[in-house]
Amino acid sequence: MLRWGAIVFGSLVLAGTAQAADGPKVKVESGVLAGVQTDRAKIFRNVPYAAPPVGALRWAPPRKPLAWNGERDATANGPSCPQKMNADGTPNEGSANGPTSEDCLQLNVFTPLEGKKAPVMVWLHGGGHKTGAGWIYDGQNFARDGVVLVAINYRLGPLGYFAHPALGKDQAGNYGLMDQIAALQWVRRNIAAFGGDPGNVAVFGESAGGASTLALLAAPGAKGLFHKAAVQSGGGWSAPRTLAQEQAEGAAMAAKLGASDLTQLRALPAQTLADEGAGADYGPFVDGRVLKQTPAQAFAAGKAIDVPLIIGANSGEDSLLGRRLPNAAAMAVSIPEAVKAAYPDEAAKGDEALVRAAFGDRYMVGPARWLAGQAAGGQPAWLYHFSYVGSRFRPMGVTTAAHAAEIQYVFEYWGRRTPPSMVAADDRAMATLMHGCWVAFAKSGAPACDIAWPAYDRARDELVEFGGQSGLRVGFRQRQLDAQQLDVLPDLALPEN
Repeated sequence: MLRWGAIVFGSLVLAGTAQAADGPKVKVESGVLAGVQTDRAKIFRNVPYAAPPVGALRWAPPRKPLAWNGERDATANGPSCPQKMNADGTPNEGSANGPTSEDCLQLNVFTPLEGKKAPVMVWLHGGGHKTGAGWIYDGQNFARDGVVLVAINYRLGPLGYFAHPALGKDQAGNYGLMDQIAALQWVRRNIAAFGGDPGNVAVFGESAGGASTLALLAAPGAKGLFHKAAVQSGGGWSAPRTLAQEQAEGAAMAAKLGASDLTQLRALPAQTLADEGAGADYGPFVDGRVLKQTPAQAFAAGKAIDVPLIIGANSGEDSLLGRRLPNAAAMAVSIPEAVKAAYPDEAAKGDEALVRAAFGDRYMVGPARWLAGQAAGGQPAWLYHFSYVGSRFRPMGVTTAAHAAEIQYVFEYWGRRTPPSMVAADDRAMATLMHGCWVAFAKSGAPACDIAWPAYDRARDELVEFGGQSGLRVGFRQRQLDAQQLDVLPDLALPEN
């Protein structure tokens, strides 16, 4: 098994702020929202879906949002949840910048200009469960195409995934995951006011957001809150971590910060906790309450929430390793011989080529295929591989699609990091294709779009590749992925068949 330490899950697309002369209003359970309208969408920003998780509510399950009087200004983005930011104000690894606040459990809603009972998509951002924010993503083109898009914040790092003996025997350390469930509950209670259909909700996310989507599929408390799911580069082959392990790590961090009891822990500045946790791993784990088994265990046991599923990964997931691998030789040595034997072409190019190919298959491409196969016995699953390289990267010699590169095509939105002047006609065509597939999935539960995309079947082993030459692929990287699967599965503590 490859043992390369943590993966930093990221996201690469940013959104601007829509402008409008006059704004729409919506009444939700907590009060009236006053938003903005563009030529494509009605937009409501910084909408609370839970009470501020501060004071006694730090490391507690989210509570319902507080009511307000009069109209709440919903025209501007709210703060990001506490995280380590770049000192120069540029976007961090999760593409977030600007103000942060522990009072961050809010969401943005993009709604069609007309109509009712529209399908709903709830987006979970990436960022390694440590960085990122929902406000980064612009959902106007989903709204233009008849979908209500909801993008949420959730607690991150040691504020979102934390366990400590001082929190008591009833603690459940998956506070970020509980926030996501609370947001889905808010959607169920309120989305009809925005023209959305609470009976037709898709949850989707990339990287840490994809991993969160898998965790929701394994969380009993999320059942009934969504009706389809899409996982973009979400991994899924993580070995189980227990509450006891998390408590030990939480106690060690608290001791380093000079806090030993709950009062001292809750008195620590949120930014101090975020900065201290910047170099550690966070994310959903088996706490015995919110999550009783890993997503891999739930899928293998047939206990994952059974909804239609899109799942896939990118050709350049090794971008997570950085541009240079000075320790490539040592990393190559750690690859088992049975796995290495499946990569003769890459091995012939040298250690770095071998490590990069094996890394992407081990952490992203292989889990996506395996999970699609596990899901195929119930509601259909559709497997994809994204290899399209944007036109602006080709002159640089880039030949693979980096981690998170597909987001701007799914959203059909280029963001601050890709100026429209750098977007070519073939880039727009790929965005039209992928975005259309995700919109069709939201509307009908199947990606009935401008490409033939059959549901996944292990015997046929078919996927759709979105690339320079998009189309159906049979037995895609079968030898390599089979070798990875044989090596990894024994470490996942899967239930016996």
